[in-house]
Amino acid sequence: MKKIRCLITAGPTREYFDPVRFVSNPSTGKMGWAIANAAKDIGWDTILVLGPSALPDIDGAETVRVVSAQDMFEACKRHFDSCDILIMSAAVSDVRPKFRLPNKAKKDAIDLRPELERTPDILLELSKIKKNQVLIGFAAETQNVMDYAKDKLERKNLDAIAANNVGAAGAGFASDMNKIDLILRGGDVVDFGAGTKTELAKQLVDFLSERFFAE
Repeated sequence: MKKIRCLITAGPTREYFDPVRFVSNPSTGKMGWAIANAAKDIGWDTILVLGPSALPDIDGAETVRVVSAQDMFEACKRHFDSCDILIMSAAVSDVRPKFRLPNKAKKDAIDLRPELERTPDILLELSKIKKNQVLIGFAAETQNVMDYAKDKLERKNLDAIAANNVGAAGAGFASDMNKIDLILRGGDVVDFGAGTKTELAKQLVDFLSERFFAE
């Protein structure tokens, strides 16, 4: 049986204005970290690209720690060609300061209207060089969750996307609980319901294994 090689991203990215100030979000990486554990447990050769997080490395998997969106993009590009499935669960910052100061800016010298630029759209860029890889995205939204997720699925040429309402009580960033609706290419929706991120990660990986890699 072919060994499935899985590439997973998790956590936030940090986009620095100076050595101590940055743009980021509340992601802890718990969902992607749980998915990487579940993938490792079913025997997949697993690489986790993890943004700034207090979570430990995973025994039996390779953990690549990164900081910025550009770092994450470079790490994913290095491993993408050899992977069979990419699960992009990281909460990547959409923008970064166009200029980064080499030293901490004093309070009265902080630019109150800093110039920003977009970070690489990692999933979109990788979809352009996709060969036979299965691409799974996450749509972390607070409104119109299913509509936004379906749009992202189409725009980024994905095989499936996990619609994730991060504004719901008891779910989303920092919580140990979550709720996932997996939208497949073609329109079918798999409702995994609510549960712990560990439980949902196992359900998700088991489903993806059966759906895309069953003999």
